Amino acid sequence: MTGENRPHPRFEEDLHFKHIAGPPRYNRVARGPVQYVRVAADTGVVIGYVWASDEDDAAGWVTPPGLGATEINAGAAWLRKLRDAKAREIAPTALLAELIRDTSDIRGSRVVPGLPAESTTLDGLKKLVSKG
Repeated sequence: MTGENRPHPRFEEDLHFKHIAGPPRYNRVARGPVQYVRVAADTGVVIGYVWASDEDDAAGWVTPPGLGATEINAGAAWLRKLRDAKAREIAPTALLAELIRDTSDIRGSRVVPGLPAESTTLDGLKKLVSKG
């Protein structure tokens, strides 16, 4: 074998990757019951549900089917609320209580008044939401 057929030594070196974490986030999976609140646009149309589980340190957003682009995009503000709460190290269900008290900084939508509801599973909530 000649020297011309050998790969450059740079290609034989091990690659070293540096893991870079994103912003803190709640887990997206809950194995047990979840509490949730409904979020409605100012028009009264429910645009989503914020759910939480302290046991799994999990929280998230579920969007009902059949919404227009404007309603779907309004969910971004609620996702930012989730990231902000995790960064402040707030327990998931404490976030729900905070949202019930005040969401005046989010334009165009609000938490529907009342106490958080509960579903036996996250899948159960998703099925409820998908039925409309």
